[in-house]
Amino acid sequence: MRCAPFLLALALLFPLPSGLRGQEAQALEGDHLYQVVMLRAAPGRLPELIELLKEERDLLGDVNEPLPFWMRHSQGDQWDLLLLYPMGGFHEYYEPERTARRLASGERKGLSEERLRLEADLLTSWRDEVFVRGPKPEVLADAFGRNGYYHVEMMVALAGRHRELLEERRMENVYRRELGRPLNFIFAREAGGPWDCFTIGFYRDIRHFAETSSFPPEAQERAARLAGFEGADHIGVYMRRLILYHNDTLATAIR
Repeated sequence: MRCAPFLLALALLFPLPSGLRGQEAQALEGDHLYQVVMLRAAPGRLPELIELLKEERDLLGDVNEPLPFWMRHSQGDQWDLLLLYPMGGFHEYYEPERTARRLASGERKGLSEERLRLEADLLTSWRDEVFVRGPKPEVLADAFGRNGYYHVEMMVALAGRHRELLEERRMENVYRRELGRPLNFIFAREAGGPWDCFTIGFYRDIRHFAETSSFPPEAQERAARLAGFEGADHIGVYMRRLILYHNDTLATAIR
């Protein structure tokens, strides 16, 4: 079940900050389908898991499939790797000819779906996945290319609060815009795992991420009220009225 309709007009009302200008799509949300996979490597096997996933990326590239975006956990949730596979839509991704091309490429190189699954099982001690709707891949490609540090917030809404939670995510983007901070990309659940919504914030590095704390309290208060919150110190309080639980993770680029 999807959280809510997607308001592409948001980007027209709230222009993207300087770090995100020049993208072809001027939207923070979208209707492009992604498979999101979170993996925790077996103890000591993370380098091998990364190498296996590189092989998978090469196979996808050989048949002109969109390459997955990925990041490596720094601190927060239990996963080591998060991957976003651009699909477009269920029908087009699993269209028979397109599916056959993916399978044939793997078979030619000895990396069949079965072998890939078996090797991944040996290298992985935990896995979670969810299908989400989000921005166009070219928007994310530009953001990943420009930045190497990420803040991922994943949330499970309380019953009946899904739309309000998605709107709260948008309100936080207004708050960020007023402070001149990078805006978060918003993803909403289509199927799969428990996560109803999640956002990804893109930063150059950890120093860029930490700059929020340097804003004067009066500036933060003004931005919060313009965004619709009672005040800067009520942002987290309001969000927690809408969620069952959430996870925050800081992650870095894999080059």
